[in-house]
Amino acid sequence: MKRILILTASTIGLAAPAMAGNLAPAPADTPVMAPAPVAAPAPMGSDWTGFYAGGNLGYGFGEATPGGDLDGVIGGLQAGYNYDLGNFVLGAEADLSLADLQVEGSADQIDTIARLKGRAGYDAGRTLFYLTGGAAYADGDVGGASASDWGWVAGAGMDIMLTDRWVGGVEYLYHKFDDFDGSGADIEANTIAARVNYRF
Repeated sequence: MKRILILTASTIGLAAPAMAGNLAPAPADTPVMAPAPVAAPAPMGSDWTGFYAGGNLGYGFGEATPGGDLDGVIGGLQAGYNYDLGNFVLGAEADLSLADLQVEGSADQIDTIARLKGRAGYDAGRTLFYLTGGAAYADGDVGGASASDWGWVAGAGMDIMLTDRWVGGVEYLYHKFDDFDGSGADIEANTIAARVNYRF
């Protein structure tokens, strides 16, 4: 009987500290601090409205009928104005290019091409896809004499804002001159050029 009482008292004595410990309040959780939000960089604008000017350099090819194939280097300067309507951009551009479009097997060639074009495009943010067309004026030599005439031009291009001021792009143009300066020759010329413009 004494052994039972001693064991009981020992068990109670051992359990008392554990029970007392269970009555103590649990330690408060350490608050976890959320990381400070990082400000996103401000996006550069994509408003295409304004004047611009720059240069272009490319390659031209086509044919004179009668005559033959023509090709050569072409490059020059352009200036224009865009008006951004939101999803669409309207504009106008004038350019003057020096050319070396030589007709194969003859002395006939196109020396300069000037163009006055309208532009209509889709504003895809910092990229502008556009169609263009208008009047073209070419000057050169046909049949050993100086010749010049008006025609028309149409094409398409893409501009990309490299910065808020500088724009790079590429443009394809098709030119048609019927009965060039009364010579009886019809001239078709394709040009593709890389372009760089500065926005004012």
